[in-house]
Amino acid sequence: MRKYMQENAISPYKIMAVDDDSGILDSLKVVLSKSGYNITCFTDPVQAIAKLKEEHYDLLLLDFIMDSLHGDQVVEEIRKFDLDLYILLLTGHKDLAPPLQTLKELDIQGYCEKSNNFDQLLLLIESGLKSVDQMHLITKINEELKDKNDELEKAYLDTIGILRYTVEAKDPYTRGHSDRVSEYSVLIGKKMGLDENTINILKVGGLFHDIGKIGIPDSILLKESKLNDDEYSQIKNHPSIGAHILGDAAVFRDIIPVVLHHHEKFDGKGYPKGLAGNDIPLTARIAAVADTYDAMTSKRTYRDALPLEVVTAEIEKCSGTQFDPEIAKVFLSILNNDYKSIEEIQANYR
Repeated sequence: MRKYMQENAISPYKIMAVDDDSGILDSLKVVLSKSGYNITCFTDPVQAIAKLKEEHYDLLLLDFIMDSLHGDQVVEEIRKFDLDLYILLLTGHKDLAPPLQTLKELDIQGYCEKSNNFDQLLLLIESGLKSVDQMHLITKINEELKDKNDELEKAYLDTIGILRYTVEAKDPYTRGHSDRVSEYSVLIGKKMGLDENTINILKVGGLFHDIGKIGIPDSILLKESKLNDDEYSQIKNHPSIGAHILGDAAVFRDIIPVVLHHHEKFDGKGYPKGLAGNDIPLTARIAAVADTYDAMTSKRTYRDALPLEVVTAEIEKCSGTQFDPEIAKVFLSILNNDYKSIEEIQANYR
């Protein structure tokens, strides 16, 4: 900041001063203008607040004791719409300074006693504007980091997406499976009135729920006959493999429960953890119904897609054992009353 004053240049920062004593404001304007600062003055704090709502300022010099509004009341109003403005309170006497607790609660950066010697105030202003500079720099860096993180997350998402398509490309009979599970899960979630964030978890979780199958040998994954015990044990590893694949990326943190637990059963007899009831994450319980429905209604090498009445009966039968009964009830309601939405999903991802 000293550079501005030494070269008689105009500071790029905008300062506002508010004091009900016009004489004080005149003195401040003379001193600060000579030091190269751009200053706007108000005797009416209400007008000052209105101006701050309309226009950006970097630093506020504010009288603490004023007739219409005290400085702390002014700051309370300002903090409702501006949390970043750097504020210095001016006091006529140190005994009239605001309590330290008030300064902390209102995020007031400092205060200065009024004096005919403005050296201390100029130093505080210079220090304050350096802090403003640092905050601007931190904000800029954070924005740049966010952009980079967004790029990295997108790249990671694209890479995992390639793995997902690799899994489905192995077996033409499961092509579109993850997309359909995703859409069915979203359909259930919306019917249950879940919030937007949970709906998004269901959508992405459904897309990647079987990603762990990339680690299962093709000889098992594509076997047309019944799996033996050893092969079935290996298949049961795919939720854990999937959770491991996704585990290092923050972007996938919320969907890992879907990937890891979509084969748990409501009665505790599922895998990989043997969770039961509400210990199974809600999103996984929803995906379990969607996943099983799609498996039953998809054609396999060893059987055709099962008729709707058979699928409906099976979901009813497994309600409370394999499936959360409330979620099963919701999905059965969709099948019985809104089957058109199911047909649309099947048509889009066959």
